[in-house]
Amino acid sequence: MISNQVIQTNIGDIYALTKVEMAVIDLVGNVVASTMTSDDVDRNLVQAFLDSPADSQIAGGYQWFKILDEGETAYILIARDNGTEVYVMGKIAVAQIQNLLIAYKERFDRNNFFQNLLLDNLLLVDIYNRAKKLHLEMEASRAVYLIQTKLDSTNECMEMLRNLFSAQSGDYITSVDANSIVLIKSVEADSTLHDLTEVAATIVDMMNAEAMMNVKVAFGTPVSSLTSVSKSYKEAKMALDVGKIFYEEKDIIAYSTLGIGRLIYQLPVNLCQLFIKEVFGDSVPEEIDEEMMQTINMFFENNLNISETSRQRFVHRNTLVYRLERLAETTGLDIRNFNDALTFKIAMMVVSYMRYLDHQEQ
Repeated sequence: MISNQVIQTNIGDIYALTKVEMAVIDLVGNVVASTMTSDDVDRNLVQAFLDSPADSQIAGGYQWFKILDEGETAYILIARDNGTEVYVMGKIAVAQIQNLLIAYKERFDRNNFFQNLLLDNLLLVDIYNRAKKLHLEMEASRAVYLIQTKLDSTNECMEMLRNLFSAQSGDYITSVDANSIVLIKSVEADSTLHDLTEVAATIVDMMNAEAMMNVKVAFGTPVSSLTSVSKSYKEAKMALDVGKIFYEEKDIIAYSTLGIGRLIYQLPVNLCQLFIKEVFGDSVPEEIDEEMMQTINMFFENNLNISETSRQRFVHRNTLVYRLERLAETTGLDIRNFNDALTFKIAMMVVSYMRYLDHQEQ
């Protein structure tokens, strides 16, 4: 909302010219600005006026006026005495304050602007016009970061981010839902993936060290124009969603590194079901135990090298071979073979995706 000081200055200027004493009251009867020597107001009269359909009235020795904001009463203005000149001055004051409310929203409410920009709620011409009023540079390199934390820690997290990233540096922090915080970060035009990841790592480290918060940070690719910021936001949002399904162990997820996870996330459900049936038939494997899954992932990371995997897992080579053979008997896929390994990897990702969708529907 507009500050009380701005309202005070407005009615103070009117009083200096007209000597008409005025006061502005909020909807519970508190005086927020006044030029009166005595501004005690009967709160019963305030409530009665709010309940009345009239925009102005005379009561208790005052002229009463409603100050509207988008059709709703935002404040009440009272002017001492009930003469015609006082009425005119009161209407002028109301008009000025209402214009100030509009100007504040249109010219200074960056939060509203960025929220609508991220959600594609603005026409191209509106983006240019409002960006000019808000003194925002149109052509500048920016990347969008999404920071997700616990619901009850969102406000604390936002305050910490505001201390780290400032509007003076071209950064802006907002939110479009209750679950995550949006950082629109000004970046260099030639920023690399490493540079962008360092920003995310700084956020994760700061939250963990100073507030003991475990956060996940996802980010989109840099864009060169304000009109394209929503594209980077959508990428960051997809990265966060895909990360929950396929890369749950990661605290930082970049859109550009989602790989095959992004492809699976965009597949139609019926196509996923068909693929799983073709690979596993009617016997989709149940949850593979964590130890076995870690062994399989390390086997893939070591490019299907049995000796290296057994060394890193501290198991005998023959023990590892036995486990892989048991997996082949269960699934029909021998992941020691590249084609079967590729099929297994993709199939298990699709299974994870389908289970995620089932969980979302519950």
